[in-house]
Amino acid sequence: MKTVLLVVDVQQALVDEGPAHKDEFLLNLNLLISTAHDYGVEVIYVRHDGGEGDVLAMDTEGWQLHSSLVPRVDEKIVDKRYSSAFRKTDLREYLDGKGVKRIILCGMQTEYCIDTTCKVAFEYGYDVIIPSGGTTTYTNPLLSGEKLVVYYERLIWNEPLATVKPMEEVLELLKSKK
Repeated sequence: MKTVLLVVDVQQALVDEGPAHKDEFLLNLNLLISTAHDYGVEVIYVRHDGGEGDVLAMDTEGWQLHSSLVPRVDEKIVDKRYSSAFRKTDLREYLDGKGVKRIILCGMQTEYCIDTTCKVAFEYGYDVIIPSGGTTTYTNPLLSGEKLVVYYERLIWNEPLATVKPMEEVLELLKSKK
């Protein structure tokens, strides 16, 4: 099954704000990316443009992909203005044009852009896999960032919207390209 690794909103300003398990998250993300590269799985990056005056305003330092991510020259970067990586972007057309059927989804923020992108991808008929530990977010007045990640992984996404798999299984999936 044609698969891509979709890395959403891992941008300098967001990572600098210190999301839950930041170091572990970045290690997991870079392991996913390097494994995808090693086994010929395309990596697509998504950046959020928060508009003028926002920490994620296009072409600002905060809007840039986090410094630990170094996309290859030929890798696609999608810029978006909404929580969904699909809304008013060319992502769906690009994926469909390449025959992509499965999206391995990771990035920031768990309860916003990852959740929305997951649900839209499901609606469009993609097989969505989310690696456990592949998303992160921040503490809010009601829940810690850690609890939000667990809540979405265990109660919101895992079947039927997506399949949440341990990191090791996702790495094996990338290696096998099945």
